[in-house]
Amino acid sequence: MRAHRLWPLCIAAVLCACGGASDDEATRRTDDAEAGLPKPGQPGGSVTGMPDTPGPGDVPIAGAPPPPPPEMLPGEAFGLPPLEDNPETGLGDEAGTAAAEPGVDAAIAVVRDYYAAIAARDFTRAYGLWSDGGRSSGQTPEQFAAGFADTARVDVVPGEPGDVEGAAGSRYVEIPVSVGATRRDGSVRRYIGSYVLRRAVVDGASAEQRAWRIGSAELREVRP
Repeated sequence: MRAHRLWPLCIAAVLCACGGASDDEATRRTDDAEAGLPKPGQPGGSVTGMPDTPGPGDVPIAGAPPPPPPEMLPGEAFGLPPLEDNPETGLGDEAGTAAAEPGVDAAIAVVRDYYAAIAARDFTRAYGLWSDGGRSSGQTPEQFAAGFADTARVDVVPGEPGDVEGAAGSRYVEIPVSVGATRRDGSVRRYIGSYVLRRAVVDGASAEQRAWRIGSAELREVRP
């Protein structure tokens, strides 16, 4: 009867001994695992984990700044030559841009062409050299042609032009002229005066509007 009562006690003692060993082993393994984990930053270190020393090249935080990079002309950063040498742009300096605009010589050429067309009796062409499609002449195409019905020959000698002026989105220049008109009966009449030529420079103007055209004329006959 006593032996039966001691048997459960022996079993309990064995279990307690086993349980104690297991707890110690678990504690030891936990300590070993924690020893292998990274530790938090030590006092005085960077909270972000970034180094406290300057970055690449040890650039000083204070003191003399580093020398600036060499200056480059526009386009060099992309391997392009300077603007004035770059054929892709088609642009150069301001002189090149100005050369594309019709100057005084082009205005004088219009006056010469006007009288050449009249001499050739190409009145349609002459009429079209007035601005606003010829309407600035103050005549219809038929009236214009009729005014030269008795003209057999005509010539013009342009004088020294004035300066090109600007007004309200346009340019104008005054060109003095001396005109000789030979009639069919052989009589000759001479006129002096001037033509004012105009052209548009506003954005959106057509090529025709940007060309020099006769805006007005003032001629008077010179009596011998």
